[in-house]
Amino acid sequence: MATLLYRLGRFAFRRRVLVLSVWAAVLVAFGAGALTLSGQLTNSVSIPGTESQQAIDQLKERFPQAAAGGTARVAIAAPEGETLADPDNKAAVERVVEQLRTAPEVVNVADPFQTGSVSPDGRVALAQVSYQKMGFELSETDREALLAAGEPGRDAGLRVEFGGDAMQGTPKTEPTEVIGVLIAAIVLIITFGSLIAAGLPLLTALVGVGIGMAGILITSGFLDLNSNTPVLALMIGLAVGIDYALFIVSRYRHELSIGRDPESAAARAVGTAGSAVVFAGLTVIIALAGLMVVGIPFLGEMGVAASVTVAIAVLIALTLLPALLGFAGTKVLGSRQGRKSRDTTFGERWATFVARHRVPVLAAAVLGLAVVAIPAASMQLGLPNDSTAAPTSTQRQAYELVSSGFGPGANGPLTIVVDVADASDPQGAVAQAAADIGGLDDVATVAPPRFNPQGDTALLNVIPKSGPGSEATENLVSTIRDQADSLRQSTGANLSVTGQTAMNIDVSDKLADAMLPYLALIVGLAFILLMLVFRSVIVPLKATLGFLGSVAATFGAVVAVFQWGWLNDLLGVEANGPIMSMLPILLIGVLFGLAMDYQVFLVTRMREEHVHGTAPDPAMITGFRHGSRVVVAAALIMISVFAGFVLSSETLIQSIGFALAFGVLVDAFVVRMTIVPAVMSLLGTRAWWLPGWLNRILPNVDVEGEKLSRALDGEEQPDGRVLEPSH
Repeated sequence: MATLLYRLGRFAFRRRVLVLSVWAAVLVAFGAGALTLSGQLTNSVSIPGTESQQAIDQLKERFPQAAAGGTARVAIAAPEGETLADPDNKAAVERVVEQLRTAPEVVNVADPFQTGSVSPDGRVALAQVSYQKMGFELSETDREALLAAGEPGRDAGLRVEFGGDAMQGTPKTEPTEVIGVLIAAIVLIITFGSLIAAGLPLLTALVGVGIGMAGILITSGFLDLNSNTPVLALMIGLAVGIDYALFIVSRYRHELSIGRDPESAAARAVGTAGSAVVFAGLTVIIALAGLMVVGIPFLGEMGVAASVTVAIAVLIALTLLPALLGFAGTKVLGSRQGRKSRDTTFGERWATFVARHRVPVLAAAVLGLAVVAIPAASMQLGLPNDSTAAPTSTQRQAYELVSSGFGPGANGPLTIVVDVADASDPQGAVAQAAADIGGLDDVATVAPPRFNPQGDTALLNVIPKSGPGSEATENLVSTIRDQADSLRQSTGANLSVTGQTAMNIDVSDKLADAMLPYLALIVGLAFILLMLVFRSVIVPLKATLGFLGSVAATFGAVVAVFQWGWLNDLLGVEANGPIMSMLPILLIGVLFGLAMDYQVFLVTRMREEHVHGTAPDPAMITGFRHGSRVVVAAALIMISVFAGFVLSSETLIQSIGFALAFGVLVDAFVVRMTIVPAVMSLLGTRAWWLPGWLNRILPNVDVEGEKLSRALDGEEQPDGRVLEPSH
């Protein structure tokens, strides 16, 4: 592979105008496609096979008017000391209702005075707005019209707030996230000491992300994609795009510094560092694409989209980057480049310190990870609702108004679907179901049943006493479902629970159940891949255990910040609540790929020194000295890019950005740059132990291109042909 990449790098360098033109044409074509073919992204989260989804599918077939589209809850409150029964206030409420009925896409508005949806103290009314479209299909114009309908009430001195899935817009990237890219640029300038060398990784990363994001938008015109799909692709694409280019540019500058001409330097950089980039990119792609196997469609979509973006970043690093190096030539050399120094680097001093104090350093690092991981034991998973919105948002205000007037359960009603097609007495079966549910402790009210025109399906609207995100409501859903068997046996009717609250519970449970199998898949994959690279059993074992430590510590930090509320003011987090259900699996997949990147770039040089007969500690120190600078720069860049998303106004995007930034911080600086050298020093030559039978059957993967380097030394032909490396 190294020889093939060498030839590819040389071709791109020589035909730089052609390569640049091709990539420019691809970018323009994808951009045009995104502008003309893109579709609507969706906020819906569903998992086929769950009871709530099966009930929704049944409603669409038998009772379509009950499963038509999105809903909005409009909470209207009278001023302190007044009630909505006052003539002026009542007239204002009626004007709001009339305005709501004329809003775009609205099919029905439940008048609170006709439905009795007025709080016992008379201060709060709840109007339910039904749309013919799903909530995620509504445009910003539709939402603006909904909000404008509250003006007659506000003009009369009433408080009008809006909630429900109709208010959930599509997450968008924001200008604040550019801060992470700017910090990455500063890190690159400091690392290279050259504006041109720093600009190349940024330029190629932006091209890759542009093509990837445009591809996602084009796909959205043909498939339903979750609204968080482009956000994840943007995060990962920027981070790995910059990092992969960083590794190749660093190697190119090294080749120039030892006297090679630019063409040979570019070809060798792609053939050697490019091999590591291919392997590192492959690990990220496999980890992200592996999200498809957990059986959760929207996560699989996000994983595939992000993995395609990573694949584009790898292709650009191997082709467009050497072409741009052809234009830059020796201008990538900074003012410091070429000045040889015998001074000991910080990386070498740190590795020497770790080797001398390996046991206390290892103990301190492991203990630190364990302490940070403690909050993870209290992790609660869930999906966002109006209670987790920003305190100043109208959704959160509506949630609190409804809770104060009707109880928190009114924000998360349960929809009970009763299939009476096989019941001998449909009316009696539904009445029994309503009575059984109404007698449960956590049930506030059960509304009268609604039958479809055929009379074979009935709906019961159940208001719990507890809020939609509470454990009590989750237990209530389980209890109602447990009653289904006895109802079927006594009446022949089938009962199922759905609605937004029940769907959130089912999705969270499915995601939680999928986390351990996916983690096992990732850990097993890591072990096999690293065993191929390092030809060792101990090094992969150490790497995977370190990865598990990084994941546990990151989970702990996420719980402390986003669930417990630590450092909220510092980080700008406005709402706390359960951790987004998809976050743990997403974090495992992404962090695995990035962790293996650093493992490869840092430890391969240690193995090279070991193979050449260097003693264990000197081999570790030398390898660390050569790899630490670029790994530190790469980690700082990824942390900067991910941390930029913490400034988002969307709590979900904040949590993903924080989790990835903290995960990279811990894995790069605590695990890879502290625990790894300490363990390597502690184990000595035993770290490279591999059973003889396994050594014979494992293919020899030359990640660092060592065979290519040996073949090229003295074997490069005058016409530019390269002899195949000898085996």
